[in-house]
Amino acid sequence: MFLDMLRDQTADSPERRAAALAGLRAYQDAPRGKLRKPMPTRFRKGKARLRDYGAKGATGRAVIVIPSLINPPHILDLRRESSLLRWLADQGHRPFLLDWGTQEPKARGLDVNAHITRILLPLIAKFPVPPILVGYCLGGTMALAAACLTEVAGLALIASPWHFSGYGTAARGEMAALWASAKPACEALGLVPMEVLQSGFWRLDPARTIAKYEAFARQESDSDAARTFVAMEDWANGGAPLPFATGRQVFEDFIAADTPGTEAWRVAGVPIAPAALTCPAIEFVSLNDRIVPAASAANVPDRRDIGAGHVGMIVGRGARAQVWEPLSHWLNTLPRSK
Repeated sequence: MFLDMLRDQTADSPERRAAALAGLRAYQDAPRGKLRKPMPTRFRKGKARLRDYGAKGATGRAVIVIPSLINPPHILDLRRESSLLRWLADQGHRPFLLDWGTQEPKARGLDVNAHITRILLPLIAKFPVPPILVGYCLGGTMALAAACLTEVAGLALIASPWHFSGYGTAARGEMAALWASAKPACEALGLVPMEVLQSGFWRLDPARTIAKYEAFARQESDSDAARTFVAMEDWANGGAPLPFATGRQVFEDFIAADTPGTEAWRVAGVPIAPAALTCPAIEFVSLNDRIVPAASAANVPDRRDIGAGHVGMIVGRGARAQVWEPLSHWLNTLPRSK
C-alpha cells in the first residue's frame, strides 16, 4: 500500500519519488539505541500493567495516563527529553502509565467495552483515593467512559475522538472499505494486525505520509530531529494487534455508526456521554490534527484549542507550552486528596 501511495503522490515527479525512497531507506538504516527498561509495575490486570512514574516523595492523587489501544504506549515516554510522564513527575505529580499489553487470539471477544470494565475500572479501583484520568487518543474516549462509570477526581482528554461523524463522509467511507476487505482475515485470526490499522491512518493523509520521508532524506542523520523522527516512526509503525472484537467495535460501532457521538454508546448498561460527567474535565483539541480531527472532539466546557498535530501535541517542540504546562496547571487546581 505504501508503494501504491508513493506512485499516486509522485506520479508527476520522479525526483520526489526518489527523495521519498531515499528517506525511507535512511529511516530503515538509522541506528537505534538500546531499548529502555520499562518503568516498574505498580498494579496489573491480565495482560495490562500500570507503570509507576511517580516522583519520590510526591503526595496527592495518582494520575493515570491512558494511551490508545492502537500503537504502543511509549509515545507518552518517547525520549527522556520528550517524555510527558517524566516531566509530570518532575512537577511533583504522581503519574502512572497504563500499558495495555499484548493480547492473544484467545482474547478475540475482548471489545472496547470489555477493556474498560475488565481492565481499566479494576485498576482504578486499586487506589484508595479516586485518581485523575488523562486519556490520549482512543484512550481518552475510554477514559471518559470510565469517568461515567466510577468516581474519579478529574478527567483530561488529549486528541480524543468522540463525535466520529467529524471524520467526514469520505474518510469514514475509506475506513469502511478498508474494514470490509480486512474483516474476513481478521475474524479468522481472532486479531486485527497493526498493518490494517496503519493503512487506515495512511489513507487519512497519504500526501503527508510521503512528504515526511522526502523531508527526512534531507536531514542530517545524527541530528536530534532525525533521532526524534526515527523514534516517532518506530512508534507509529509498531503496536500489538487488537482483539477482533475491539477492531470490529472501532470500525463498525464508533467510526461507521458514531455510537459515542449520537449518545448510543452504553457500557455495562450505562449511557456514556460527556454531559453525564460529574468530575472536573478539560480537553486539548488540535486544530490541524489529521488522525483525530477537531470536529470529532467531545467538546467539554473547558476546551483548549491548540495548533499542534496529533503526535506533535505530545512530543513536538511546542508540546510543553501548549499541552504539558496547561495540563500540569489544571492538575494543580484539583483537590490533592479526598
